[in-house]
Amino acid sequence: NGELPGTREEGNNHFKAGDVQQALSCYTKALKISDCQSESAVLYRNRAACYLKLEDHTQAEADATKALDVDQGDVKARFRRAQALQKLGRLDQAFTDAQKCAQLEPKNKAFQDLLRQLGAQIQQKLSSTDSRVQQMFKLLLDSSAPISDRQKAAQNLVVLSREDAGAEQIFRNDGVKLLQNLLDSQQEDLILSALRTLVGLCTGHQSRTMAIVNEVGMDRLCGVMGSAASTVSLSACHLIQVMFEALTEGMKKEIRGKDEAILPEPSRELRSMLRHLIDMLPASSVSGAGRDSAINLLVKQVPRKSLKNPDNSLTLWVIDQGLKKILEVAGTVPEVKGGPPLTDNTPMSCSVLLNKLYDDLKSDKERENFNKLCEEYVQYHFGSSDMESKLRAIQTVSVLLQGPSDVGNRTLELSGIMDAVISLCASENITHQQVAVEALIHAAGKAKRASFITANGVALLKDLYKKSENDRIRVRALVGLCKLGSAGGTDFSMKQFAEGSTLKLAKQCRKWLCNEALPLTSRRWAIEGLAYLTLDADVKEDLVEDKKALQAMFELAKSEDKTVLYAVGSTLVNCTNSYDVEKPDPQMVELAKYAKQHVPEEHPKDARSFVEKRVVKLLEAGVVSALVCMVKQESPALTEACREVILALVERQEDRGLVVAQGGGKALLPLVSESTDRGKIKAAQALAKITITSNPEIAFPGERVYEVVRPLVSLLALDCTMLQNFEALMALTNLAGISERLRLKIIKEKAVPKIEGYMFEEHDMVRAAATECMCNLALSTEVQKCYLATDSDRLKLLVLYSGEDDERLRKAASGTLAMLTGEMPELCTRIPDTTSHWLEIFQALLLGESQDLRHRGAVIVMNLMQADKSLAEKLMESEALEILSVLAKGDDPKQASIQKAAQRCLDLATEYGLIRNQPFIQYYRIYII
Repeated sequence: NGELPGTREEGNNHFKAGDVQQALSCYTKALKISDCQSESAVLYRNRAACYLKLEDHTQAEADATKALDVDQGDVKARFRRAQALQKLGRLDQAFTDAQKCAQLEPKNKAFQDLLRQLGAQIQQKLSSTDSRVQQMFKLLLDSSAPISDRQKAAQNLVVLSREDAGAEQIFRNDGVKLLQNLLDSQQEDLILSALRTLVGLCTGHQSRTMAIVNEVGMDRLCGVMGSAASTVSLSACHLIQVMFEALTEGMKKEIRGKDEAILPEPSRELRSMLRHLIDMLPASSVSGAGRDSAINLLVKQVPRKSLKNPDNSLTLWVIDQGLKKILEVAGTVPEVKGGPPLTDNTPMSCSVLLNKLYDDLKSDKERENFNKLCEEYVQYHFGSSDMESKLRAIQTVSVLLQGPSDVGNRTLELSGIMDAVISLCASENITHQQVAVEALIHAAGKAKRASFITANGVALLKDLYKKSENDRIRVRALVGLCKLGSAGGTDFSMKQFAEGSTLKLAKQCRKWLCNEALPLTSRRWAIEGLAYLTLDADVKEDLVEDKKALQAMFELAKSEDKTVLYAVGSTLVNCTNSYDVEKPDPQMVELAKYAKQHVPEEHPKDARSFVEKRVVKLLEAGVVSALVCMVKQESPALTEACREVILALVERQEDRGLVVAQGGGKALLPLVSESTDRGKIKAAQALAKITITSNPEIAFPGERVYEVVRPLVSLLALDCTMLQNFEALMALTNLAGISERLRLKIIKEKAVPKIEGYMFEEHDMVRAAATECMCNLALSTEVQKCYLATDSDRLKLLVLYSGEDDERLRKAASGTLAMLTGEMPELCTRIPDTTSHWLEIFQALLLGESQDLRHRGAVIVMNLMQADKSLAEKLMESEALEILSVLAKGDDPKQASIQKAAQRCLDLATEYGLIRNQPFIQYYRIYII
């Protein structure tokens, strides 16, 4: 580091002379060779001064912050950051910094002046915002004002609430009371504006959110969410979601108001909000859409986000307080009077909520309590002499079978229920038939029960399908037959029906699906039938050949009916074989055959070659656009299906371009965050596959490309497969080659130590991929500094890898060396200390069969010779001289870069006086001193 003080002083002299650009260059160069934190802090502080002069305030703020990270008491760095923040318009933060500067040096006039300026600017901004807020309030409170003016004022209030200053002024000026009045108005536009303004007040601010929960009241907000106006209901749902996030995640992110350090834990408010949502569920005054919103909020907020978190007390509390109310909604039969209003999505939403709650339980005792509560509820209603109560019990069982199926199966086995289902299928009452057939469909999930139903109910279902005059009953009977026909699953040897029967059923389902004259509910059931039948590979093949049916299915996927979307998702999972299949141990298979036990057989058309052809046909039919619509629904069950299908679609390299062109990259990003730990890994792997073979800037346009980094880094983990590690490294290599900002994002995600770890991996391809990734990352000064550290073997590893047999590894390592030795000449003198074979390694590069290797070798040698004369002497005394002479004489235009580098080496040797050029002799001779 002998050069460092000189370089810094040189920068100081340039700065004093007014040559700011040259000073900036000197400080940047000094930072590259600095390995001392305190020295680096001074350089960052000085460079911040340069950026201020050049009016690059973003960089000035960043450099001043880096200096303060080392020394919080650096008053000059803090002052420069305050100046930068002032110019960037972040006045509150600038004022905080200036205040600290004035506290450290009270007599400093510059600090006092800046503090006064900032105080005046903040006051002016607050006054301006305050006057605008007051103006909006005045208009909104004036009932005689034209409605158009009041609506405009309400919309302006929404805009103001999105700014910190505006939100604070609205809150401090009793704006919440005004917003309550707007919520109680009968005008939809004003209610929407009030809700959106409250979103602005609550976003990321815990103290305001707690105050609003207490002041506005959950009764009022739940009442608005339960309204019949769908837009208002959705806006209220969004507000409550934002409130939940502010009370929970807000603390984790430390986004707090000024007085929030003394606030109590918000668990009381959280439980109050959850209690109100639970109370909404059975209320007859709540609209169907409002009820669905309440269920979805419970799905998102109650279960643990990760099973690694040991605390499931919120789930236990909801089960204790609200399970019976959830079951009350689940058991509602829409055609029976007296129940709360439902939408087509409500039963499935209940299934999802019940399943989430059950999956979040940790012990057998907790699960047994859940089972007991469900059984008691079903037995109570089934034991009633009232037919409507019996229907409620059977409907509840149906919903449980679609959710926590273990619980559903136990309730179905309660005395008399299965017999009642079979007998009600023959009822003359359409509603009774419908409830019973649906229960029969969901009951056929277990293979043993499917055999029982096949023996006892198939004839009944066939009669209903052939003879019923009601399409609702016919299509449900058809789906019942479909499910029974698919009871063997993917096991080719287990067929419930005669050969060809499932194909006939599938053909009928496709016919119903393509009939646009039928109501949506009937067509939805047709897709559900296909979801069961596509476990049979023959049905899959027929379906992908029917382009009209595929397009009808994809069109229905754009609807908001979640039951339709689940059925479409299941069908696509089956067609692409993207479900998990456990391959049995061959020895166990032989043992089972010997013992004459049943061994599942794979259908010949489920072989990889058939699956690949089906994927191509699905892509050609536009499957990705359907998946994009499904992802937008933000449903956990849909997320899983979409993730699996997209992963299957990008398996083949040649299909990835089409996936990207249809928006697959955009659809994948939400799947990475809204999923289980295992699901996130699979979604991240699909992202990696796309990033490897497509231009990331096209696949993930704009800011989306930066969202790809974190999921890819998450694949660099021991619990991921070697293939996932390799694909992540390849994808990160592509991203690192795009821009410095992306490289810094990768570094910020702490990927560098992980990538270095994989450079020691035994697997050749993984080791080479990690080295390639490091080669691109080394373009960043942050990574270059790592190689300056004298207490590591990073440089030695690159030199040794440049001499390995694996050509891909050699290219990556020597490319990194060529770049590093060019950017940091001080590294060159350390190379002879890495290994005694360094000369032989570089000579082997110069003699490499690959043009790329020869070029890298020539550039490394050129950098070494430019950096140090003694290194040049050692090189010229070796066989490198003769090799360079040959490389410099070539006349192949393809090797012009190699010739140029080799010639530069010889010119340097001549300048140093190590060789002399004999014009009449066609080679260079060592000059003996």
